This record gives sequence, C-alpha cells and structure tokens, in this order.
Amino acid sequence: MATNTHLEIDEDTALKYPKKYKVFLLNDDYTSMDFVVDILMSIFHKSYEQAQDIMLEVHKNDRGLCGVYTYEIAETKIMQVRRKAKDSGFPLKATMEEE
Repeated sequence: MATNTHLEIDEDTALKYPKKYKVFLLNDDYTSMDFVVDILMSIFHKSYEQAQDIMLEVHKNDRGLCGVYTYEIAETKIMQVRRKAKDSGFPLKATMEEE
C-alpha cells in the first residue's frame, strides 16, 4: 500500500540567520599580557600571532575584538573567560555587543 504525499514549499519564505554578537576583552590594570594571550589562544582559538595582536589592541584601545558568534556561543565564551580569570586571580572581563 503506497501513499503519495505532496508537500507544498513556499518559495517566498526567506531564511532568517541568527543575530551575531561581537565579543570583546576589556583592559584592566592587573591582568597580565601573557594571561590575555593564553585566554585568546585557549578560549577563542587564536594563533599566537593573532593573540598578540588582539592583546595589544586591548592594551592600547581599552578593548579588543575576539570574534563574532551567535548569542549562545558568545555567552559561553564570556563565561569561560570569567571563570578562567577568577580561577587565576585576575579581574579580566569580556563583553558582547550585537553586530
């Protein structure tokens, strides 16, 4: 017993992509530059050279862009930064802004 089902596809339906959020590290007077580089490499998966560049951006401009992610991923990365910084005794903070 074969059943044929016909699905209509609405070709006018546009896909909505999820909003993206920029994640920034914020400068402070206590967190070491080496720790910031470590955070950028371990949490944001940057190469050593990229991490150095972003760390200098944080140092010079009071914040540096780490990446652009969906909300849930950005939120997770911020929590990872806070946890690792707290465990290491640093006040390093991360924030996000809608792109």
